[in-house]
Amino acid sequence: MEESFLIKKILNNNVLIATHTSYKEVVLIGKGIGFNKKSGDQITPTSAEKVFILEDEKEQEQYKKLVTHLDEKTIEVMNEVIHHINESVDVTLNEHIHVALTDHISFALKRIQQGLKVTNPFLIETKSLYPHEYKIAGEVVKIISEKTGIMMPEGEVGFIALHIHSAIVNKELSEINKHSQLINTLIILIETGLKVKIDKEGLHYLRLIRHLRYTIERVKNGENVKEPEKLALVLKEEYPICYNLSWKVIKVMQQTLKLPVYDAEAVYLTMHLQRLVNKSE
Repeated sequence: MEESFLIKKILNNNVLIATHTSYKEVVLIGKGIGFNKKSGDQITPTSAEKVFILEDEKEQEQYKKLVTHLDEKTIEVMNEVIHHINESVDVTLNEHIHVALTDHISFALKRIQQGLKVTNPFLIETKSLYPHEYKIAGEVVKIISEKTGIMMPEGEVGFIALHIHSAIVNKELSEINKHSQLINTLIILIETGLKVKIDKEGLHYLRLIRHLRYTIERVKNGENVKEPEKLALVLKEEYPICYNLSWKVIKVMQQTLKLPVYDAEAVYLTMHLQRLVNKSE
Protein backbone atom coordinates (compact mmCIF):
# COMPACT_ATOMS: atom_id res chain seq x y z
CA MET A 1 0.00 0.00 0.00
CA GLU A 2 2.98 2.30 -0.75
CA GLU A 3 1.21 4.14 -3.55
CA SER A 4 -0.55 7.39 -2.63
CA PHE A 5 -4.28 7.68 -2.14
CA LEU A 6 -6.39 10.19 -4.05
CA ILE A 7 -8.77 12.18 -1.85
CA LYS A 8 -12.37 11.83 -3.03
CA LYS A 9 -14.25 13.47 -0.16
CA ILE A 10 -13.34 15.13 3.14
CA LEU A 11 -15.84 14.19 5.84
CA ASN A 12 -14.10 16.23 8.53
CA ASN A 13 -10.59 17.03 9.79
CA ASN A 14 -10.03 13.43 10.91
CA VAL A 15 -11.79 11.35 8.25
CA LEU A 16 -11.37 11.19 4.48
CA ILE A 17 -12.82 9.07 1.70
CA ALA A 18 -10.10 8.22 -0.80
CA THR A 19 -9.41 5.93 -3.77
CA HIS A 20 -6.43 3.69 -4.47
CA THR A 21 -5.44 1.79 -7.61
CA SER A 22 -5.45 -1.56 -5.76
CA TYR A 23 -8.68 -1.01 -3.82
CA LYS A 24 -12.12 0.47 -4.14
CA GLU A 25 -12.97 3.42 -1.93
CA VAL A 26 -11.28 3.43 1.44
CA VAL A 27 -11.87 5.36 4.64
CA LEU A 28 -8.75 7.07 6.01
CA ILE A 29 -8.69 8.10 9.64
CA GLY A 30 -6.01 10.19 11.30
CA LYS A 31 -5.81 13.19 13.58
CA GLY A 32 -5.94 16.33 11.41
CA ILE A 33 -5.62 14.27 8.22
CA GLY A 34 -8.19 16.42 6.40
CA PHE A 35 -6.86 19.80 7.56
CA ASN A 36 -6.11 22.12 4.60
CA LYS A 37 -6.83 19.30 2.16
CA LYS A 38 -9.29 19.22 -0.74
CA SER A 39 -10.79 16.69 -3.12
CA GLY A 40 -8.29 15.58 -5.75
CA ASP A 41 -5.25 15.98 -3.51
CA GLN A 42 -2.90 13.05 -3.06
CA ILE A 43 -2.12 11.71 0.37
CA THR A 44 0.47 9.15 1.48
CA PRO A 45 -0.52 5.99 3.38
CA THR A 46 1.71 7.00 6.30
CA SER A 47 -0.50 10.07 6.91
CA ALA A 48 -3.33 7.85 8.05
CA GLU A 49 -3.50 6.19 11.46
CA LYS A 50 -6.12 3.76 10.18
CA VAL A 51 -7.25 2.60 6.75
CA PHE A 52 -10.67 0.97 6.49
CA ILE A 53 -11.14 -1.07 3.35
CA LEU A 54 -14.87 -1.59 3.73
CA GLU A 55 -15.50 -4.06 0.93
CA ASP A 56 -19.26 -4.15 1.42
CA GLU A 57 -20.65 -1.07 -0.33
CA LYS A 58 -23.66 -0.94 2.00
CA GLU A 59 -21.35 -0.88 5.06
CA GLN A 60 -19.24 1.83 3.44
CA GLU A 61 -22.25 4.03 2.72
CA GLN A 62 -23.59 3.57 6.26
CA TYR A 63 -20.19 4.45 7.76
CA LYS A 64 -19.83 7.57 5.60
CA LYS A 65 -23.29 8.78 6.63
CA LEU A 66 -22.59 8.01 10.28
CA VAL A 67 -19.27 9.85 10.66
CA THR A 68 -20.68 13.06 9.20
CA HIS A 69 -22.93 13.27 12.29
CA LEU A 70 -20.16 12.63 14.82
CA ASP A 71 -17.82 15.10 16.44
CA GLU A 72 -14.12 14.59 15.83
CA LYS A 73 -13.44 13.58 19.44
CA THR A 74 -15.88 10.66 19.16
CA ILE A 75 -14.32 9.52 15.88
CA GLU A 76 -10.87 9.67 17.47
CA VAL A 77 -12.05 7.64 20.48
CA MET A 78 -13.78 5.05 18.28
CA ASN A 79 -10.63 4.68 16.18
CA GLU A 80 -8.74 3.72 19.34
CA VAL A 81 -11.58 1.47 20.56
CA ILE A 82 -11.83 -0.55 17.33
CA HIS A 83 -8.03 -0.83 17.19
CA HIS A 84 -7.98 -2.16 20.76
CA ILE A 85 -10.67 -4.76 19.98
CA ASN A 86 -8.78 -5.88 16.86
CA GLU A 87 -5.60 -6.29 18.90
CA SER A 88 -7.45 -8.26 21.60
CA VAL A 89 -8.92 -11.01 19.40
CA ASP A 90 -7.25 -13.58 17.17
CA VAL A 91 -9.81 -13.51 14.36
CA THR A 92 -10.77 -11.03 11.66
CA LEU A 93 -13.73 -9.00 12.88
CA ASN A 94 -16.79 -8.56 10.71
CA GLU A 95 -16.39 -5.05 9.32
CA HIS A 96 -19.95 -4.14 10.35
CA ILE A 97 -18.54 -3.44 13.83
CA HIS A 98 -17.21 -0.12 12.47
CA VAL A 99 -20.78 1.01 11.86
CA ALA A 100 -22.71 -0.81 14.60
CA LEU A 101 -20.41 -0.17 17.56
CA THR A 102 -19.62 3.43 16.57
CA ASP A 103 -23.34 4.12 16.29
CA HIS A 104 -24.09 2.41 19.62
CA ILE A 105 -21.33 4.11 21.64
CA SER A 106 -21.94 7.60 20.21
CA PHE A 107 -25.66 7.29 21.04
CA ALA A 108 -24.89 5.87 24.50
CA LEU A 109 -22.58 8.80 25.29
CA LYS A 110 -25.32 11.27 24.37
CA ARG A 111 -27.84 9.41 26.54
CA ILE A 112 -25.49 9.42 29.54
CA GLN A 113 -24.81 13.16 29.12
CA GLN A 114 -28.57 13.77 29.07
CA GLY A 115 -29.02 11.71 32.25
CA LEU A 116 -31.02 8.97 30.53
CA LYS A 117 -30.60 5.45 31.88
CA VAL A 118 -31.03 2.25 29.91
CA THR A 119 -31.07 -1.07 31.77
CA ASN A 120 -29.49 -4.21 30.36
CA PRO A 121 -31.75 -7.19 31.18
CA PHE A 122 -29.19 -9.71 29.92
CA LEU A 123 -26.11 -8.37 31.71
CA ILE A 124 -25.47 -11.43 33.91
CA GLU A 125 -26.08 -13.83 31.02
CA THR A 126 -23.73 -11.87 28.75
CA LYS A 127 -21.02 -11.75 31.41
CA SER A 128 -21.30 -15.52 31.93
CA LEU A 129 -21.66 -16.58 28.30
CA TYR A 130 -19.01 -14.35 26.74
CA PRO A 131 -16.32 -13.72 29.40
CA HIS A 132 -13.55 -12.83 26.91
CA GLU A 133 -15.73 -10.33 25.05
CA TYR A 134 -16.93 -8.93 28.38
CA LYS A 135 -13.32 -8.37 29.51
CA ILE A 136 -12.49 -6.53 26.27
CA ALA A 137 -15.69 -4.46 26.61
CA GLY A 138 -14.60 -3.45 30.12
CA GLU A 139 -11.30 -2.25 28.67
CA VAL A 140 -13.21 -0.34 25.97
CA VAL A 141 -15.28 1.46 28.61
CA LYS A 142 -12.05 2.37 30.43
CA ILE A 143 -10.58 3.85 27.21
CA ILE A 144 -13.77 5.87 26.66
CA SER A 145 -13.68 7.14 30.24
CA GLU A 146 -10.04 8.19 29.95
CA LYS A 147 -10.62 9.98 26.64
CA THR A 148 -13.99 11.63 27.32
CA GLY A 149 -14.32 11.80 31.10
CA ILE A 150 -17.65 9.96 30.81
CA MET A 151 -18.01 6.79 32.87
CA MET A 152 -20.33 4.31 31.19
CA PRO A 153 -22.44 2.04 33.47
CA GLU A 154 -21.85 -1.71 33.63
CA GLY A 155 -24.92 -2.33 31.50
CA GLU A 156 -23.06 -0.73 28.61
CA VAL A 157 -20.18 -3.16 29.10
CA GLY A 158 -22.70 -5.92 28.39
CA PHE A 159 -24.04 -4.21 25.25
CA ILE A 160 -20.51 -3.59 23.91
CA ALA A 161 -19.55 -7.22 24.66
CA LEU A 162 -22.46 -8.40 22.47
CA HIS A 163 -21.28 -6.16 19.61
CA ILE A 164 -17.78 -7.63 19.94
CA HIS A 165 -19.14 -11.20 20.02
CA SER A 166 -21.32 -10.45 16.98
CA ALA A 167 -18.24 -9.27 15.03
CA ILE A 168 -16.16 -12.28 16.14
CA VAL A 169 -18.70 -15.00 15.23
CA ASN A 170 -19.94 -13.12 12.16
CA LYS A 171 -23.58 -13.21 13.24
CA GLU A 172 -26.22 -10.51 13.32
CA LEU A 173 -26.61 -8.84 16.71
CA SER A 174 -30.37 -9.45 16.48
CA GLU A 175 -29.75 -13.23 16.31
CA ILE A 176 -27.46 -13.14 19.36
CA ASN A 177 -30.04 -11.07 21.26
CA LYS A 178 -32.74 -13.61 20.38
CA HIS A 179 -30.60 -16.36 21.86
CA SER A 180 -30.08 -14.31 25.04
CA GLN A 181 -33.84 -13.77 25.31
CA LEU A 182 -34.47 -17.49 24.76
CA ILE A 183 -31.97 -18.47 27.48
CA ASN A 184 -33.61 -15.98 29.85
CA THR A 185 -37.04 -17.50 29.11
CA LEU A 186 -35.70 -21.02 29.71
CA ILE A 187 -34.11 -20.02 33.04
CA ILE A 188 -37.47 -18.60 34.24
CA LEU A 189 -39.18 -21.85 33.13
CA ILE A 190 -36.60 -23.91 35.04
CA GLU A 191 -36.87 -21.80 38.21
CA THR A 192 -40.66 -22.07 38.11
CA GLY A 193 -40.63 -25.80 37.42
CA LEU A 194 -38.15 -26.60 40.19
CA LYS A 195 -39.51 -23.93 42.59
CA VAL A 196 -35.99 -22.58 43.14
CA LYS A 197 -34.25 -19.23 42.78
CA ILE A 198 -30.97 -19.85 40.99
CA ASP A 199 -27.93 -17.95 42.28
CA LYS A 200 -26.91 -15.95 39.20
CA GLU A 201 -23.37 -15.60 40.51
CA GLY A 202 -22.99 -19.32 41.26
CA LEU A 203 -21.11 -22.01 39.37
CA HIS A 204 -24.26 -24.10 38.73
CA TYR A 205 -25.91 -21.16 36.95
CA LEU A 206 -22.78 -20.60 34.86
CA ARG A 207 -22.71 -24.27 33.83
CA LEU A 208 -26.43 -24.29 33.07
CA ILE A 209 -26.53 -21.26 30.79
CA ARG A 210 -23.39 -22.36 28.98
CA HIS A 211 -25.01 -25.75 28.44
CA LEU A 212 -28.14 -24.02 27.08
CA ARG A 213 -26.02 -21.83 24.82
CA TYR A 214 -24.13 -24.80 23.35
CA THR A 215 -27.41 -26.69 22.96
CA ILE A 216 -28.84 -23.79 20.93
CA GLU A 217 -25.69 -23.71 18.79
CA ARG A 218 -25.88 -27.47 18.17
CA VAL A 219 -29.54 -27.18 17.19
CA LYS A 220 -28.78 -24.26 14.84
CA ASN A 221 -25.93 -26.24 13.26
CA GLY A 222 -28.01 -29.44 13.01
CA GLU A 223 -25.51 -31.41 15.10
CA ASN A 224 -26.77 -34.80 16.25
CA VAL A 225 -25.91 -35.84 19.80
CA LYS A 226 -25.94 -39.56 20.46
CA GLU A 227 -28.52 -40.54 23.05
CA PRO A 228 -27.27 -42.72 25.90
CA GLU A 229 -30.38 -44.92 26.10
CA LYS A 230 -29.55 -46.67 29.39
CA LEU A 231 -28.84 -43.34 31.05
CA ALA A 232 -32.13 -41.94 29.72
CA LEU A 233 -34.06 -44.80 31.35
CA VAL A 234 -32.27 -44.32 34.67
CA LEU A 235 -32.85 -40.55 34.73
CA LYS A 236 -36.50 -40.91 33.76
CA GLU A 237 -36.99 -43.40 36.61
CA GLU A 238 -34.87 -41.67 39.27
CA TYR A 239 -35.54 -37.98 38.52
CA PRO A 240 -39.02 -37.72 36.89
CA ILE A 241 -39.52 -34.03 37.79
CA CYS A 242 -36.21 -32.95 36.23
CA TYR A 243 -36.69 -35.27 33.26
CA ASN A 244 -40.17 -33.94 32.48
CA LEU A 245 -39.04 -30.34 32.97
CA SER A 246 -36.10 -30.85 30.63
CA TRP A 247 -38.56 -31.93 27.95
CA LYS A 248 -40.66 -28.79 28.52
CA VAL A 249 -37.49 -26.72 28.08
CA ILE A 250 -36.59 -28.62 24.89
CA LYS A 251 -40.12 -28.06 23.49
CA VAL A 252 -39.88 -24.28 24.09
CA MET A 253 -36.46 -24.26 22.44
CA GLN A 254 -37.82 -26.23 19.50
CA GLN A 255 -40.81 -23.89 19.04
CA THR A 256 -38.67 -20.74 19.31
CA LEU A 257 -35.88 -21.87 16.98
CA LYS A 258 -38.34 -23.66 14.67
CA LEU A 259 -35.84 -26.50 14.40
CA PRO A 260 -35.84 -30.11 15.65
CA VAL A 261 -34.00 -30.85 18.90
CA TYR A 262 -32.58 -34.34 19.37
CA ASP A 263 -33.84 -36.43 22.32
CA ALA A 264 -30.35 -36.72 23.79
CA GLU A 265 -30.41 -33.01 24.66
CA ALA A 266 -33.20 -33.69 27.20
CA VAL A 267 -31.05 -36.37 28.85
CA TYR A 268 -28.02 -34.11 29.35
CA LEU A 269 -30.21 -31.20 30.48
CA THR A 270 -31.84 -33.47 33.10
CA MET A 271 -28.43 -33.95 34.74
CA HIS A 272 -27.89 -30.19 34.96
CA LEU A 273 -31.34 -29.70 36.47
CA GLN A 274 -30.74 -32.43 39.06
CA ARG A 275 -27.56 -30.63 40.15
CA LEU A 276 -29.69 -27.54 40.84
CA VAL A 277 -32.17 -29.59 42.88
CA ASN A 278 -29.36 -31.17 44.94
CA LYS A 279 -27.86 -27.76 45.62
CA SER A 280 -31.17 -26.25 46.76
CA GLU A 281 -32.04 -29.12 49.11
